Amino acid sequence: MKLITNIMTNFTRFGALMVIIIVTFAVAYLFELIARKKQGDNSKVLDTRNLSIIGVFSAIAFGLMLIEFPLPFAPSFYEFDFSDIAALIGGFAAGPLAAVMIEFVKVLLNLIFQGTSTAFVGEIANFVVGAAFVLPATIIYRFKKTRMMAFVGCLCGAICITITGSLLNAYFLLPAFAAMWGSGIDSFIEMGTKINPSISNLLTFCLYAVAPFNLLKGVVDSLVTFLVYKKISPILKEGIFKPTAEVSK
Repeated sequence: MKLITNIMTNFTRFGALMVIIIVTFAVAYLFELIARKKQGDNSKVLDTRNLSIIGVFSAIAFGLMLIEFPLPFAPSFYEFDFSDIAALIGGFAAGPLAAVMIEFVKVLLNLIFQGTSTAFVGEIANFVVGAAFVLPATIIYRFKKTRMMAFVGCLCGAICITITGSLLNAYFLLPAFAAMWGSGIDSFIEMGTKINPSISNLLTFCLYAVAPFNLLKGVVDSLVTFLVYKKISPILKEGIFKPTAEVSK
């Protein structure tokens, strides 16, 4: 009953986030089609290989999502995890649509096994922020698979996750959580002020807590992906992960 009440209370925000999810999938699918047409790849977008990669890396992402911890410069309800690494690696191997689907399945698995305490708003926001990181990175890499383009893609992804995370917190998450828990946004700002005296309002909260949190997440995930992807890429090209149609690298 409380869950339904929370959803109705945040119906506008909930609906807006759902629209963002649909747009995210549409953009990923569109760029995947454009890349395939440009490269003369006539294979199915979701062939056996890609579905296998999505399944494997979704499971890995879900496992990594369970290992989370707070950072000293942000309130404890912001918890850092490495799940986006799996989505980024899967996206580099199978394209932007695969990356977005990994983010989606990861959140879906978390909902199934752990439920929700935020009327789905937190889980949807988790997907949106994760997609804001992996989508630009994998789109750029999808068109030219070089180390330089991987670096440029990750850089763009880190910038996007920082901006998206800050805006999402300012206009969606913090107001939604304040309404659900019956507290004002000032209570969150006070939590931030205890950690960093420079935090005095919503703007400085996002500037000194949310933005650094997401920027660090984007940078760390990018660095780990750079270290790991080259070593596991041969595995992704063999066996069940072997491409059904060779595409120029």
